[in-house]
Amino acid sequence: MGTALTIAAHEALGLFINYLRAERRLSPHTLAAYERDLEAFFVHICTHKGSATTLGLLVGLKAQDFRSYLAARRRSTPPLSSRSLARALSSIRSFYRYMERRWQLKNDELSLIEGPKLGRAAPRPLSPQAAKEVLEISAVQNANAPWIAARNCALLTLLYGAGLRISEALSLTGADLPISEVLRITGKGNKTRIVPILPVARDAISAYVHACPWPTVRHQPIFRGVRGGAMGARAAQKLMQNLRGQLGLPDTATPHALRHSFATHLLAGGGDLRALQELLGHESLSSTQIYADVDAQSLLRIFDQAHPKGQAHFKDKKTK
Repeated sequence: MGTALTIAAHEALGLFINYLRAERRLSPHTLAAYERDLEAFFVHICTHKGSATTLGLLVGLKAQDFRSYLAARRRSTPPLSSRSLARALSSIRSFYRYMERRWQLKNDELSLIEGPKLGRAAPRPLSPQAAKEVLEISAVQNANAPWIAARNCALLTLLYGAGLRISEALSLTGADLPISEVLRITGKGNKTRIVPILPVARDAISAYVHACPWPTVRHQPIFRGVRGGAMGARAAQKLMQNLRGQLGLPDTATPHALRHSFATHLLAGGGDLRALQELLGHESLSSTQIYADVDAQSLLRIFDQAHPKGQAHFKDKKTK
């Protein structure tokens, strides 16, 4: 342990990033974020303490040292948002856990630090009319390549009609064909759920498969790129970018917004919150609860129509 105290923080960071890459298999984007956050932390501590940043120095930091870093990041130009600040603090905590596992070096002061309070961002669904127009235009957008138009329509219909994440839709393979009335989807946390598939979505996928110039292979993705490889999430994002440009939709009209639209429109139509939780594959009902506030006007209309003291009550009043 004594020798470990003299290890430079930047050297330890390299070992930590290698661990995240090899053991946890994190994406390059996530690894870059960890490295960026921790580099900024080490530079601040070096300046703040006026000493080279070693593991020994990090172990001896007090709560006020961590708070000075967070305050400095909050005052930086441009200032760090609460969400980015929370991520930076999470990176520091992960690095300290690694220090404890590898070198038995622990800092109890870090547990005294509270991250910024984060408000949950409300989903930004498309209106029912906008969702309809997105599907209609996607079916005819590529007149010179009908199979691509069929692919785009099938993919977006699946996202909106079944509430799938884009990664879940793109992971479907030839083994899932022909699409039946339900699909077994493996989502976040390797959690499996059963999702009903509407006839319109099944028909769209069938039409695409028949139009696709590439053969259907059992263990290869259904959705193909222009050159026959697997279609990526970036292609789906670019597709929605083009569609929202044509329709004048906001930047929030992304592939994931179709999943939000599925949930919001289903709930506004009288869907059950618990059933929606299962359809979306949410671990906690609180994750699904956010959709209850998105379309309050529609929910109130459903309530008014369904409740005995709703429309009939008001009609009676008008006739008196």
